[in-house]
Amino acid sequence: MTDAIPTGKNPPSTLGLSADEVLSTTRAVRKRLDLGRPVPRDVIEDCLRIALQAPSGRNRQRWDFVFVEDQETRAAVARLWRLGLMAPPPASGGTGPAFSRMNFASEQWGRIAGSLAHLADHLHEVPLLLIPCLRVESRAELDSVRGQAGAWGSVIPAFWSFMLAARERGLGTAWTTSHLSYEREMAELLGIPYDTVVQVALTPVAYTLGTDFKPGPRADADAFAHWNRW
Repeated sequence: MTDAIPTGKNPPSTLGLSADEVLSTTRAVRKRLDLGRPVPRDVIEDCLRIALQAPSGRNRQRWDFVFVEDQETRAAVARLWRLGLMAPPPASGGTGPAFSRMNFASEQWGRIAGSLAHLADHLHEVPLLLIPCLRVESRAELDSVRGQAGAWGSVIPAFWSFMLAARERGLGTAWTTSHLSYEREMAELLGIPYDTVVQVALTPVAYTLGTDFKPGPRADADAFAHWNRW
């Protein structure tokens, strides 16, 4: 028998989804965020208790989660995020377009682009913003593929677990990275030590308008499953 994950005295209500349902219906929520409903801290703390069970390299648990609920600070964070959204994407170094299984001429991408524009207009109104971070000895740790794999692998599982736990509690999230074009400015704004703490992403956190999310369209598994060789 394993120990149960500790919860608060009055754990927040959950949707009662199965593990498969949580894993397959945790969508990037941009339009269906309830901007007028506060998110209690005990709900966030309950999500954190789940997230902190995620694996990390050598169990070092190098993650930090920066939550922004102050209205003025949220507005400043949103401004930097919008600036990043308008910045050109990082150069891939390749000679052709970056690989994608998404058809950017499709109706599906049009809907995504529309929801992203909606989030840009309202990010400052979202009741809570979260920036997951990773502690490093120095940023040189990210100079090698192995260093990057170990670093990102020691924070992204916890961040994703937080998002899954949020879904089960009726909260919506959306993995975004545009503000990283202005990571240093964001670090200065939030007092994050830039040289030894790397920002990973940014997500809005809010209750959703309805909870009836469904699995998203994806390529068939045969398109990317390789057996024994590439």
